[in-house]
Amino acid sequence: MTNPLLHIGELQAFADIRPEHVEPAIDALLVQARDAVERAADPALPATWEAVVDPLDAATEPLWRAWSAVGHLNAVVNTPELRAAYNAALPKVTEFSTWVGLHEGLYRQYRRLHESVAAELPATRQRILELALRDFRLSGVELPPEQRARFAEISEAEAAASQKFSENVLDATDAFAYVTEDAAELAGLPEDVLATARATAEEDGLAGYKLTLQAPCYIPVMQYAENRELRARFYRAYGTRASDSGDTAYDNSTLIEQLLDLRAEESAMLGFSHFAERQLQTRMAESADQVLGFLRDLGARARRFAQRDLEEVRAFAADSLGITDLQPWDVAFASERLRTQRYAYSEDEVKQYFPQPRVVQGLFAVLQDLFGVQMRAVEASVWHRDVQALRVENADGSLAGHLYLDLFARTGKQGGAWVDLDRNRHRTAQGLQAPVVFLTCNFAAPSADTPSLLTHDDVITLFHEMGHALHALLSEVDDPGASPFSSVEWDAIELPSQFMENFCWEYDVLARLSGHVRTGEPLPAALHAKLLAARNFQSGLGAVRQIEFALFDMLLHQGTRQPAISDVLQVLEDVRREVAVITPPEWHRSPHSFSHIFAGGYGAGYYSYKWAEVLSADAFAAFEEEAGDATRLSPVVGERFRREILAVGGSRPAIDSFRAFRGREPQIDALLRHSGMAD
Repeated sequence: MTNPLLHIGELQAFADIRPEHVEPAIDALLVQARDAVERAADPALPATWEAVVDPLDAATEPLWRAWSAVGHLNAVVNTPELRAAYNAALPKVTEFSTWVGLHEGLYRQYRRLHESVAAELPATRQRILELALRDFRLSGVELPPEQRARFAEISEAEAAASQKFSENVLDATDAFAYVTEDAAELAGLPEDVLATARATAEEDGLAGYKLTLQAPCYIPVMQYAENRELRARFYRAYGTRASDSGDTAYDNSTLIEQLLDLRAEESAMLGFSHFAERQLQTRMAESADQVLGFLRDLGARARRFAQRDLEEVRAFAADSLGITDLQPWDVAFASERLRTQRYAYSEDEVKQYFPQPRVVQGLFAVLQDLFGVQMRAVEASVWHRDVQALRVENADGSLAGHLYLDLFARTGKQGGAWVDLDRNRHRTAQGLQAPVVFLTCNFAAPSADTPSLLTHDDVITLFHEMGHALHALLSEVDDPGASPFSSVEWDAIELPSQFMENFCWEYDVLARLSGHVRTGEPLPAALHAKLLAARNFQSGLGAVRQIEFALFDMLLHQGTRQPAISDVLQVLEDVRREVAVITPPEWHRSPHSFSHIFAGGYGAGYYSYKWAEVLSADAFAAFEEEAGDATRLSPVVGERFRREILAVGGSRPAIDSFRAFRGREPQIDALLRHSGMAD
């Protein structure tokens, strides 16, 4: 049988990949990649880009494409067999990556390149060499020989612990279900949620309704279920996932302790005072103190608005709902009722105007107006029947890249929304290799007779993730070492994604991507006006929640060796005393499912969302200034954003790209104005 992971074309044969293909393919490709590294490190080679870097990139790409496919499938169609195959190969891939980072010969070769020919190279290649040398140092190549073995052990242990953390969150989420035949118990839930719950129960041979912790079910339960006991049950199940307070078979406590200890040890070996300092070597922010100052300043501004928000919802709950002891599981429910009363609309009413196919087509039209790109459906091998493959074309019809959309929640798929790469743009002697990108969400799945209906928040999520995808798809950087996801500073990587969110509030945009599920009528202007009036409804609560996460992450990663889970929870308690206005019960365990920082690459980096929000709001202000009262869909400003932000990838520092687009330093004013927190 031909192994599809060893014979990858322009697009991968995802439908043909089986668990038994993984180890043989990865083993063979690792041998090829190791040989390529040794050849590139040969000091007899001339110190030229063409002799060292190009052959190394070409020879290692098959490994990274195969591993990308395996990792992606493990995240979106997880099965016991695939998980076992992934986990068998993970230590080998991690060991290889660590070995490359510690390879003195390759490090010396890059230093030769930097010292002998860097001045003659284009600026992008000069930057690639500088970043490569930095990454070598952060990978431990300058450590004494006696410490390198331990450094390699740490890297492998971190990878294994992060993977197990992610698995525990997925399994704990999938393990919970609540089945009832009593429709009255589910009073208040939207009809599409009930229809999905009936269909889910039927698939399992059960009568009645099956409710889960998947986001398209959990969020409506918390917002709409009139049964307070049901809300409390779901709040506890969700808040104790993968912890000692929930099913201890999935408890992540030990893994959190292990990861924090390993990160602290690794950082100390490299000469840093803590993990946060190490991580900030690859960020825009200059120091942990600068980040903490930024977060605390923003937190102080937001907290008074959050307190006002909470006082309003508490008074409303007491006066209108008879809830005199507002609990955390009541907040979303009472807030949705308050929103409905104050602005005369509900989220359920709004989502009737956002059938998923209409939203996607409208988004494509917006991208064509802004950036001159077209999305065309193509036949391709996919991993699930819901996946759509697209060819992304420039205005002249040339290929920009390929995009896979996988939008619906299902069992065996990690929660959340993200973008990942199959391959970067790369110009070789054989021609231009276009990028291939995966865009994943977890929206409610369509039923037999009704398309998936997106909330306005879902629409924002889709635009957000499309911003990430565009960063890769519209890059014009020909060398993979300066591609957006490999070299843009982590705290600037959210700029394109958060920038795209702003268009979700523009009426001409929403009118193009809406159409009532029964009548096809676009979102009425009157309903849009209500949406706009409610844009900053409880924005203070939302802001302090994000700041709480970011402060917790940054302070946690300034700790020392061998922390206990009690120390972790104490840090969270201290942060909440400083910025939060809603305090969960003692048994709540949000760190145990905080995959962003323990399994998603955002350790000591969660502040990036708020940091980049300043950049994105200020970037969107350029469209506001250009348009005045007209449409923000300016192709002139869009072309400039594409040229100065998207096209350049990581070929220059992110702050230089921002200055080139905006003509000045970033300012916080637009963020405060958009958030309703301007003085």
